[in-house]
Amino acid sequence: MVFSLAFASCQSEKRVEGVYRYSFEKQGRFIVSIVDGSKIRQNIYKEFVYGGNEQRYPFVPKGEIWIDNAISSEEYELTVRHELNERHLMAKFAMTYQAAHDSSLALELTIRHRNESICSAHESSLGMVSVRDYNGKKEIQSIPDSIRLQNIYRIPMGNRKGISIWVVDGYRVRKTFFPDFGFSGNDLSCHFIPKNEIWIDGQISCEETEYSIATELIERKLISEGKSYDDAYETAIESVRQQRVKMADYVGTLPKIAVPDSLDRDTGILDPNEN
Repeated sequence: MVFSLAFASCQSEKRVEGVYRYSFEKQGRFIVSIVDGSKIRQNIYKEFVYGGNEQRYPFVPKGEIWIDNAISSEEYELTVRHELNERHLMAKFAMTYQAAHDSSLALELTIRHRNESICSAHESSLGMVSVRDYNGKKEIQSIPDSIRLQNIYRIPMGNRKGISIWVVDGYRVRKTFFPDFGFSGNDLSCHFIPKNEIWIDGQISCEETEYSIATELIERKLISEGKSYDDAYETAIESVRQQRVKMADYVGTLPKIAVPDSLDRDTGILDPNEN
């Protein structure tokens, strides 16, 4: 009889499927997953925004950091750092959520100022750049053929295969010298992008960021091997389409999310494994 009651309770527990959108990155001992924020707000927790961790939200599986797919590429890394720091403070010191949250906001601010300094120094180191694309097209005839980049760079994202990845102000790029700048670009397809760089539009969603980086890396490699831009672009788009299918298949295998009775915590729970 006891077994039957326990089984019935397990069966009646609410579970939500289709929460995961992109799961790929390991940060220390944590998996960072991009999740469907709208679905979470509708079916689990109506105030979920930006991200979450297991200390604040019991519905986040242990060992995971969740990032809302609605946020931009520009905010992604900051949100990951925020959630990792918040979780650490709650797990290590049983800190209140509000105190841990405020500390994480202060950390964000420090990183924002650091990024601004890095980007400003990088722009100062660059020479003049052409405003034309791979085909030599100049889209704003009233500006000079060469310009200095000003207030374009937003976030340094490190290197991939020897190529520097930067989040840039896509709105400003389109406004000041190249209206056709889309999700991303690379130095071999856009003459205004400095050598060995890939640009990611800061306004695209964090869910699109990795796909955009992959597109540019493939396209750039093919152009460097002698393919035309059009052929390289088509090949890159098809390759990334296949990556999208694989990711959709993978996240489809991930378990549904169990919804507990208590959806948030105001104070952390000490974790003996927390360093």
